[in-house]
Amino acid sequence: MLKKIAFVAAALAATTSALAQSWPSKPVRLVVPYAAGGPTDVIARKIGAVITAKHGQPVIIDNKGGAGGTIGVDSVLKAPADGYTLALVAPGPVAGMFAISKVNYQQSQIGFISLVARNPAVIAVNSKSGIKTLGELVKTAKAEPGKLNFSSAGLGTTPHIGSELFKQEAQLDVVHVAYKGTAPAVTALISGEVQFISTDLMAVLPFAQQGQLKILAISSTKRAAQVPDVPTTGELGYPNVVMETNYGVLGPKDLPAGLQKRIRDVLSEAVNSAEVKELLAQMGAVPVISSSEEYRSLMQSEFETWKKVAAKGNIRLD
Repeated sequence: MLKKIAFVAAALAATTSALAQSWPSKPVRLVVPYAAGGPTDVIARKIGAVITAKHGQPVIIDNKGGAGGTIGVDSVLKAPADGYTLALVAPGPVAGMFAISKVNYQQSQIGFISLVARNPAVIAVNSKSGIKTLGELVKTAKAEPGKLNFSSAGLGTTPHIGSELFKQEAQLDVVHVAYKGTAPAVTALISGEVQFISTDLMAVLPFAQQGQLKILAISSTKRAAQVPDVPTTGELGYPNVVMETNYGVLGPKDLPAGLQKRIRDVLSEAVNSAEVKELLAQMGAVPVISSSEEYRSLMQSEFETWKKVAAKGNIRLD
């Protein structure tokens, strides 16, 4: 009997390993928990296209937005743990939202697979403002408390938390104006509706290159290759003002380890392809591949940051 059990176990293990190594052997549904056209969607579509070209199986992008991305993530966590329903996400629905609202799942229920890209946040102003440095922005804000506004992609989004972090560290009295997405938030800065923004480099880089916006600082520990002359917040006296958008792929919690590794290997192949590297460079991002634990640990750290900033800023969505 024991020999039979051992034989069955070995056969199942061999089958599981074979299935993992053959991934993808059918279409993959890659959920993007935001509207089409945003940075997460753009990255997902390019990675999906490269995987399709290399492995012959369609990667179907499913934009399932709502509730800060948690609706889309929740649907993936409830899917079969076979590797054919995954999500590509920003930190919000897997880290930040736990700090500011009720979520239908816990971080421990997420099957983190790998990071795929990292994009630093920047602090930017309208070029016509006359503000040339971060120090000048701080000085202007302190000289006119309550007069300067900053825009974000919405209440509780990464740009909102990033701006609140800067506001708290610099001890500023400035007003948050929430928009429905990054694009209108950046447009508001260009039109003069608001005076500054903290958002992903990719969102403002084209307008900075055109001369419409002025990037004052990179909210990261390292300067960005796309704007090498722009100093980091740490260099300017605000070492705690670090806010990056880390994009990653996840699935249901019970994905077998062998299947996770296979998916990670395929992702690594795609992320390090010339096509994806070129896209990320244009967006101001860099390619990243990580272990599941590295991804999970980073999101836990993100949660702690959001929790601290949200508590101090009294930010809640419910």
